[in-house]
Amino acid sequence: MLLRHGAFSYLPDLTDDEIALQVRYALDHGWPVSVEHTDDPHARNVYWEMWGLPLFDLIEPDGVLAEINACRSTFPHHYVRVLAYDASLGRQTTALSFLVQRPPAEPGFELTRTEGPGRAQAYGIRPYAATAPPGERYGG
Repeated sequence: MLLRHGAFSYLPDLTDDEIALQVRYALDHGWPVSVEHTDDPHARNVYWEMWGLPLFDLIEPDGVLAEINACRSTFPHHYVRVLAYDASLGRQTTALSFLVQRPPAEPGFELTRTEGPGRAQAYGIRPYAATAPPGERYGG
């Protein structure tokens, strides 16, 4: 099962050239870019670990691609994503977010169901990878 997260999630994985085009699009719009990674991709886990600082004042995607590749090589079994922020509305807003790396094997999620008062059902999801401690998930 593939994690569907961010823009382009239903397309085949982006190549480095396609990633560079998307980063250029963000930079052309004046959006600062950052790189993040995680080994716990729960749908409500929106705060991933930041790789370095956000990349401000760039005009070429080469610097972002270097940071992406450094993050990939450091965390080969993590999810890695790129975020672009738009501050034109007076607040930091995510304008673009997409995955640039997935772990080699994605074990998927478990659907949990809890019965509450009045036989009301509550559902949740839990990634199978979360059964292993951080740092050991996805074979890391």
